[in-house]
Amino acid sequence: MLRPKIPTMPTPTGRVTPPAVVEPTAITPAAQTPPPVPAALVPSRPTIQLTPGTVLALVGGGTAVVLVVGAVLVSMLLAVAITGVSVAVVAVVLRSLLASEAKRR
Repeated sequence: MLRPKIPTMPTPTGRVTPPAVVEPTAITPAAQTPPPVPAALVPSRPTIQLTPGTVLALVGGGTAVVLVVGAVLVSMLLAVAITGVSVAVVAVVLRSLLASEAKRR
């Protein structure tokens, strides 16, 4: 009924050219010249200078991020725990209902 179809290899269309052959060439050593000494490099962007205000802002921002992520994770854990408890309560109630139904017969 359900049979997989194996794809066929596509055939090339148009003119197919053979791969180019690369021939090795002889390497002749050149006279060794020392590389030129570069001039003093100028940084492309200025260095960052941290002032006490920026350090406090960075520490406060990091603390806020940690607190927010912690609160989100704790709330997710609490949601999972509440869901587990509610499922357990439903299971106990169903078990009780099924057991009382069996006793009546």
